[in-house]
Amino acid sequence: MRIIVLIVWSVLIAFSGFSQELPLKKDPIFKEGEVLKYKLKYGFITAAEATIKVLPSDLKFDNKPTYRLNVDASTSGTFDIFYKVRDRYDSYIDQTDLTPYFYQENIREANYRRQDKARFYQDSKKVVANSGTFAAPTTQTFDLVSAYYFARSLDISKLKTGDEFKINYFLGDEISQLQIEYVGKEVIKTKLGDIRCLKFSPSIKPGRIFKKDSKLYLWITDDGNRVPVKAEVEILVGSVTLEIKSAEGLKYPIGKG
Repeated sequence: MRIIVLIVWSVLIAFSGFSQELPLKKDPIFKEGEVLKYKLKYGFITAAEATIKVLPSDLKFDNKPTYRLNVDASTSGTFDIFYKVRDRYDSYIDQTDLTPYFYQENIREANYRRQDKARFYQDSKKVVANSGTFAAPTTQTFDLVSAYYFARSLDISKLKTGDEFKINYFLGDEISQLQIEYVGKEVIKTKLGDIRCLKFSPSIKPGRIFKKDSKLYLWITDDGNRVPVKAEVEILVGSVTLEIKSAEGLKYPIGKG
C-alpha cells in the first residue's frame, strides 16, 4: 500500500522535470494562502487525499526570507481501515530563486514510522541529511515539494512537442535524476471545469508497482497558475488516477492569466 505515496511523489517529481533547462519567470506564479486539494483513485475508489499549501514563514536561512511549503497526505475510506497513512512534508525555499534550504518529513504508514530532515547548501553543492552528506551535481538540487513549486514558476513558453528535460532531486538517501517529455496540449474535464492543459510524460522504472510498459501522464493548466489537475498511470493490477478537488488562493483565475 505504499503505492499511494509513491504515486503522489511520482507526480510531483514528474512536474519538476524542466528546472535545469528553462528560466524562471520574473515573479513566482503562486502566493501565500494557496491551497490545492487532490484525491487519488484506485479504479473508481478514492484511496487517498492530499493537501498542498503555501504557508507564512518567519524562518530565514543565510538571512534570506522563505516560503514554507506543506503537504499532508492520508488514506481514506476502506484503504484507511486496512492501511492508515498520515504523512507530512515541509520545505522552506528562498523567496527569490525558489531553491530549498531545509526539508523535513514525518512518515506514518501503518506500523512504519520515519522522520527525516535535510539541509540544502546550494552554493557548495551538497545536501546534509540524517542519512549522511551528499554531493550534488549542480547548484539547483531539490526535495520533491520544492521541485513542484519551482517548476510551476518556470518560463515554458518555448516548449515544443517531444522536448525532454531533467532535474536533480534528493530523496531518502540519494540524489537522483528524472527525465520528462512534453507531449502536447489537451482540454481536460475536471472538478473545476473543462481546462486547457499541457500534457507531460515522465520516465518511470518498472518493478513491483509499475508495469514494464507503464506510462505516467500528467496534465497541468495552460494558464498563469500552472496547476497540476490530473495524472494517471497503469500499475501491475489496475490503474491509478490523481484528480484535483479544489484550488483556493490562486494568483490568477483558473484557466486564465
